[in-house]
Amino acid sequence: MTPNTHTSSLFTSEAFAALGAPDLVYVRPIKAAEILADVPEGVEDFNLAPDQTLYAVCRADGARLAVMIDRDTAIAAALAHELAPVSVH
Repeated sequence: MTPNTHTSSLFTSEAFAALGAPDLVYVRPIKAAEILADVPEGVEDFNLAPDQTLYAVCRADGARLAVMIDRDTAIAAALAHELAPVSVH
């Protein structure tokens, strides 16, 4: 490995996620606008302001597993599914 090689380029997302912590997830704030952009057309049962802050539970590879209304609920949901949540600032 050369000094200019970034560690992230050595691993695929799947390999990184499997590095001994497959149950590790992170909780991060996310704006509702990002969620609303992913809602299929025709689904209109969301009462969210685009600038509202929600909390996403994500795998190490960045895949979003769940979105909760507050940080405590996101952590509780991860723990309920036997996952180990950490916070991302």
